[in-house]
Amino acid sequence: KMAAGEAAGRYRSTMSKSKDPSGLLISVIRTLSTSDDVEDRETEKGRLEEAYEKCDRDLDELIVQHYTELTTAIRTYQSITERITNSRNKIKQVKENLLSCKMLLHCKRDELRKLWIEGIEHKHVLNLLDEIENIKQVPQKLEQCMASKHYLNATDMLVSAVDSLEGPLLQVEGLSDLRLELHSKKMNMHLVLIDELHRHLYIKSTNRVGQRNKEKGRISSLVKDASSVPLMDVTNLSTPRKFLETSQFSTPGSSSMRETSLLEIKEDMELDPEENSTVFMGILIKGLAKLKKIPETVKAIQDRLEQELKQIVKRSTTQVADNGYQRGENLSQENQPR
Repeated sequence: KMAAGEAAGRYRSTMSKSKDPSGLLISVIRTLSTSDDVEDRETEKGRLEEAYEKCDRDLDELIVQHYTELTTAIRTYQSITERITNSRNKIKQVKENLLSCKMLLHCKRDELRKLWIEGIEHKHVLNLLDEIENIKQVPQKLEQCMASKHYLNATDMLVSAVDSLEGPLLQVEGLSDLRLELHSKKMNMHLVLIDELHRHLYIKSTNRVGQRNKEKGRISSLVKDASSVPLMDVTNLSTPRKFLETSQFSTPGSSSMRETSLLEIKEDMELDPEENSTVFMGILIKGLAKLKKIPETVKAIQDRLEQELKQIVKRSTTQVADNGYQRGENLSQENQPR
């Protein structure tokens, strides 16, 4: 009985000090293990049952008192639980949709890349077709430019066409005949330009002097004393050397300025290309440079220099003799044998 009383005291003190049910259970187990009498155990069991009944009564009273709040809390908890469950399901569905979108986007990206590459290929093919169409018109345009002596435009057109035919369009079998034709014309183009250059260097320049001489001869026929009129005055003649030294360059003999001026020379398709002989010769040199035939041009000029100078002397002698004969005829008609 003493042990049961002590156990009951410990039980009450434990209940008052701690709300932890595990502590209460341990206290009961200790009480039952220390008591040897069956009566004490029954007494302890009765106390426990009485305590549980009291707890049930207290719980029922609390439920009755707080029924509304409890019902609201339970409903709120159920609603929150349902929302959380729905949110989890939606998040799971969103993740699945995102994975599906990711896969679809990968497929679309591959399709877009393929379409982009095809677009570039089609654009390149269209550019090649346009280039082929333009190149097919080159022989006709080239013939027109050569007939009008617009050699720089003809050279640019020919060089560009041959580069395309031997470059991007090399595998086009249908252009083989045109390729051979334009290549042959490019190989012989410099011969035409060299002939034109020699014509302006040696023939056209001396023709201008001869024309001035004829004009002075006509003037001298009106003057009785013609011996004071010189046969040929070339001091004011615009030769290529004088043109380079005076009118076009600030520094005489400056090679860099010569190169700059040659690059600046342009061909006007509306004007007569031979109107300005010096500019025309610059255009010829520029065309020869584009054809990469400057060494051949220098060699041709050196080889034909002696022959051309002899021809100048021969033509000048003939002109002087003809002028002298005509002046003698005019003086004899005026009864002035002198």
